[in-house]
Amino acid sequence: MSDRSLLLEIVDVLEEQGLDHDAYQLHRVIDIEALKQLVDSASDDLEVRFSVGEFRVLATKSEVRVAGPGNTF
Repeated sequence: MSDRSLLLEIVDVLEEQGLDHDAYQLHRVIDIEALKQLVDSASDDLEVRFSVGEFRVLATKSEVRVAGPGNTF
């Protein structure tokens, strides 16, 4: 996954959950380049989790998922 596509995928899933793109600055939450290097270099079962506001993000080598308030993965 390229840096750009990982960033876009994270933004897309956040916006699908209703988080307005003006409500956060992703670069303050996560270093997307470092995340991509970590995910790409790890085994398929690595999961990286972090929060953006009240949303929880799960990034793996193959997907990005977001859980809203009260929801779990």
